Amino acid sequence: MTDPADSTPAPPPPSPWERERPARTRAAVARTPLSRERIVEAAFTVLDRQGLDGLSMRQVAAELGVTVSALYAHVSSKDDLLELMYTRLFDGFELPRPDPDRWQEQVRDYARAGRRRLLSHRDMARISMAHVPFTAELLPYVESLLAIFRTAGLPDRIAAEAGDLISTYIDGFVLEEGMWRDRAAEQSGEDTSLARPDWREMAEEMQDYFASLPAQDFPHLRALAGMMVTDSSDERFDIGLEIILRGLASYLPDATKRAPSDDGRAPDTT
Repeated sequence: MTDPADSTPAPPPPSPWERERPARTRAAVARTPLSRERIVEAAFTVLDRQGLDGLSMRQVAAELGVTVSALYAHVSSKDDLLELMYTRLFDGFELPRPDPDRWQEQVRDYARAGRRRLLSHRDMARISMAHVPFTAELLPYVESLLAIFRTAGLPDRIAAEAGDLISTYIDGFVLEEGMWRDRAAEQSGEDTSLARPDWREMAEEMQDYFASLPAQDFPHLRALAGMMVTDSSDERFDIGLEIILRGLASYLPDATKRAPSDDGRAPDTT
């Protein structure tokens, strides 16, 4: 009896063009899973490129190559995203243990670090000013700053306002810096992240203008023309901060002992 399998024709050999054709393989596109961290990083990219007015969930989704609906599995809204971005700036930042003998230096370090944080991304000062820092992630920083003020001996009413005062100063100063940077970008046609205002040129123009004013009408502007505007934002920031610190120090019980040096500049802490 003949086995049916034995009578099954053998498959024909492959044709010449099939021999030369590479074997088909299905290329698997490796996708990095979408996460809250990736969304925040993409949001920073969009923010630096287009500014806060151009930041939208749609733009962030496009930056990631996903649909807008995919973002909402990780962030609930644009406001939620802005809060996450602001909180991210504090990663790795720690306030020192309060030291009543170094409280002014500690506040200077805090303020300078805060300015650097806001300057690290475009329009972060605007985001900061609209953000209430009393979230679970940020409360420890508020607590630590208040501890510095209270340990130094400031009255509770003054300590309660001092933190907001410092934060408002930082936000306002950086907001002004950002506005000037945007203006420089518009005038030069450069990318905003690369544009840098010519502070020295602007300072010289304003100083020359003040010095040219009629002495009988503007004696004080003329007298202070060389000091009204400086070509260093760092110097302006430090002097403004020093004015605040001296005001706070005046509320201490031993204000004379703890007052900063009287040279009009921040003490050298290097």
